[in-house]
Amino acid sequence: MAFEGIGRLLIFLGLILALFGMVITFGGRILNIGRLPGDIVIRRGNFTFYFPLATSILISVALSLIGWFISRR
Repeated sequence: MAFEGIGRLLIFLGLILALFGMVITFGGRILNIGRLPGDIVIRRGNFTFYFPLATSILISVALSLIGWFISRR
């Protein structure tokens, strides 16, 4: 049935979401994600601007590779 495909998709998306949540929760402590050398931090008095440029690129590359591997099937 069509519901089996939807069920498998929901399970897969749930696992990906759980994995992403674990990376966000524990990744900063273990992998130093969010404080990479290419991330931009500007501090002026009581104002702080943070733009995680290198972190965004790293996550984009990782997600692109995951999508590429999944689409090859």
